[in-house]
Amino acid sequence: MINLLFIGDIVGDDGLDMALDLLPRIKRDYLIDYVIANGENVRNGKGLTIQHATRMLNNGIDIITTGNHIWDGTFDPALFDLSPKILRPLNYPDINPGKGYYTFTFDDNLNITVINIQGRSFMVPIDCPFAAMDHFFHTVSIKGSVTLIDMHAESTAEKMAMGRYLDGKVSALVGTHTHVQTADERVFPKGTGYITDVGMTGPHNSVIGMESETAIKRFRHQTPFFYKLAEGDLRFNGVIIRINTKNQTTSEIKRLNFNKTEYNGSRNHQRK
Repeated sequence: MINLLFIGDIVGDDGLDMALDLLPRIKRDYLIDYVIANGENVRNGKGLTIQHATRMLNNGIDIITTGNHIWDGTFDPALFDLSPKILRPLNYPDINPGKGYYTFTFDDNLNITVINIQGRSFMVPIDCPFAAMDHFFHTVSIKGSVTLIDMHAESTAEKMAMGRYLDGKVSALVGTHTHVQTADERVFPKGTGYITDVGMTGPHNSVIGMESETAIKRFRHQTPFFYKLAEGDLRFNGVIIRINTKNQTTSEIKRLNFNKTEYNGSRNHQRK
């Protein structure tokens, strides 16, 4: 068995501080082998800097996935030169910097592949994520590899359709982007673990991480008030995925949702 931790969209410096502060305890208590986090919102709620990515990779996060906001603000193409462990969605045109997947050897007998894809419904009209996955399977061999997908998408139906489409082809698919943790974690019939959205690690006294008053004005006025990062009620959102390494299927997926005071750890995920 192998235990993977996926941390939901980390928002702002406060969210990152909290995640990195709790991470050693979570890794110890749940016997976590590998950590993946969505980092597209670390830079003031939109984007990711080289400095932030370096801090994440140097402090226990093994892979950083992203999404549409990776290109926002002062995007630096050199970000993807820092490490192949920083991903952008696979189905953006190849002319863009970065790659959409990373494979590494966990031990002598096991590879782990992390794939980052993005939905199209209510988002930018990039390449079809279903076709992109078909092409990936035809060009990249992941046989015998534990495979995790971060599907960054607005539509719950699109994420669930992808999960059903890939059932039995990948070990797990987790959704990101909406910043609201869903309560539909499950294992599909052919062994693929799934949750529609992992949630958000950051200020929950907010509208999906942004200051509430500004968000309300944007909806009431329908004009572009500048979003401001919120503060307060910092919560950690994530999922633990327990995967059988013999057949690369998910045996259990568990949601995490707490603040620092509420967290007291667990010894219920012992490896067998």
